[in-house]
Amino acid sequence: MSETAKVETRQFDTEVHQLLKLMINALYSNREIFLRELISNASDASDKLRFEALTNEALKGLDQDLGIDLQFDAEKGSLVVSDRGIGMNRDEVVSNLGTIARSGTRQFLESLTGDQKKDASLIGQFGVGFYSSFIVADRVTVETRRADEPADQGVRWVSAGDGEYRLESIEREQHGTTITLELRDEHKDLLNRWQLERIIRHYSNHIAFPIRLIEAGKDEESNTVNDSQALWARPKSDLEDSDYEEFYSSLTADPEKPLSWAHHHVEGSQRYSLLLYLPGQAPFDMLINRDEREGVKLYIQRVFIMDAAEQVVPRYLRFMRGVVDSADLPLNISREILQDSPLVKKIRATVVKRSLDLIEKLAKEGGERWNRFWKAFGPILKEGVIEDFEQRERIASLLRFASTHEDSEGESVGLDDYIERMGEEGDTIWYLTADSLKVAQNSPHLEAFRKRGIEVLLLTDRIDEWLVSHLDEYKGKQLKSVARGKLDLGDETDEPDEASKELAGRIKQALGEAVGNVQPGTRLTESPGCIVAEEAGMTLQMQKMLRQAGQDVPETKPDLEINAGHPLLKAMAAVKDEKRFGELSRLLLDQALLAEGGELADPAAYVRRVNELLVEALTAAGNGHEDGGDGQHAASS
Repeated sequence: MSETAKVETRQFDTEVHQLLKLMINALYSNREIFLRELISNASDASDKLRFEALTNEALKGLDQDLGIDLQFDAEKGSLVVSDRGIGMNRDEVVSNLGTIARSGTRQFLESLTGDQKKDASLIGQFGVGFYSSFIVADRVTVETRRADEPADQGVRWVSAGDGEYRLESIEREQHGTTITLELRDEHKDLLNRWQLERIIRHYSNHIAFPIRLIEAGKDEESNTVNDSQALWARPKSDLEDSDYEEFYSSLTADPEKPLSWAHHHVEGSQRYSLLLYLPGQAPFDMLINRDEREGVKLYIQRVFIMDAAEQVVPRYLRFMRGVVDSADLPLNISREILQDSPLVKKIRATVVKRSLDLIEKLAKEGGERWNRFWKAFGPILKEGVIEDFEQRERIASLLRFASTHEDSEGESVGLDDYIERMGEEGDTIWYLTADSLKVAQNSPHLEAFRKRGIEVLLLTDRIDEWLVSHLDEYKGKQLKSVARGKLDLGDETDEPDEASKELAGRIKQALGEAVGNVQPGTRLTESPGCIVAEEAGMTLQMQKMLRQAGQDVPETKPDLEINAGHPLLKAMAAVKDEKRFGELSRLLLDQALLAEGGELADPAAYVRRVNELLVEALTAAGNGHEDGGDGQHAASS
């Protein structure tokens, strides 16, 4: 090589300068990404040397003691990343570091044919990310020598990311690559052991090669930072339960042991690994924060990329924990956004299947572990009925609800349990939604069902109103609300007599626009009245939920069903004073609303009515005693 060729300054390829500015200023959202990229490149180079050494005699023995060294100097403001991998010659440096849109590793993989591709599966496809160095550095120096070339064929590449770079031939005894970053002042806070160890463990903890951290002037304190054993990449036969539990603890920082886990390897043209855990407890904000899916971490070739996106883990499984690792997942150029592809869909389907397998197994076993899971994650799993049409019935089979069935003894029951008890002649799964279990258990809507021995499921989670709006049948059985429309329990019921109809009309007239319709019915045996929603109308619970969420709710008028045989209704029928009758009618409507957990438009007016009635009753009772009676007069009055 001539003297003039040894040192030269070159411009980046056309428009590369603009692209470089984009990468530095906009492409990466987190400055720490640069270290992940440099370590990944070093890992790729080491893998590449190991692979080429299988067929290249000149490389025999050079693939031993591979590792990645990081040396930082806080005083000088520098960070040095070194590897003893394959290295690059001058032409490769120009090709790979002079063109942003090219990756040396990717080109290497594309050059392989036949079985070599399978053998090279451990070699990553990083390379472009080298330019993320300029996020933190105002000057980057690369010194490298390809492992199968002599020491005088070393190359130095230097750039300030300003549109040009300098190339220089150098003597370099060690093969591999050394990258020196001179950090800008605002990023020198990264140059301390705690920061660097934290970044390494977060992104690169499972790189297959040891990563050693060295502080300048303290070489004796060099130590390996990462755990190069990626548990999910190991054969299941090599692992004990304690291995899985320890990894779960390190992955999640959860002091509780996982309830169960699934370890799955997929081989073939598309290779990936899954390690999924069912946790034993939920973070406090999991129900509220539906977009949080930090539990399943996405890796490419054991390099952490992101917390799994919705394309991989659906919202209703956001409680799952674990790892997805693949060599082939398509990312955007910054590898911060997962792009859609058949492989992504396949991995998502596998995550869903394996997660539901775990939950089904736990449900079948029952007992304390299942109860813990359902209490922590049941309301979240219910979202799957709404969001995942393909898995709707499978998810529905896992749902559990409180029930009026006397043998349930407070235990939740599934839809299959209900169907089994109803027998072949049954065609309806009856349910009641309410704000709480106590409100549901005391609802007047249950009276007719208790009288006939018909089981009713009690749905008290906030999600349940949405759930039943998307699940109108299960295994051919209709789901129906006991509080909607006309009640048909399949038995003979007497038509309301004229007196009952007349009383209902009189109440309707007294209530006016406060009520939609008033009618006598067969729902009630003990209560005087109840609120009934239209067949396709909005329940009181749904209206309440929407208001609490800040939504506009259309003004609706509740329908009132009365029990004409109740003593209160009989007494009202005898009241001649229309003002008094109107007050009693309003009180009847308010009581029915309260019994269903509804909200009164004017609570103060309700209290006033009750107080007035109490005063009148007590006054009448007192007058009876003043008359010298023995109590019989007061009772009759």
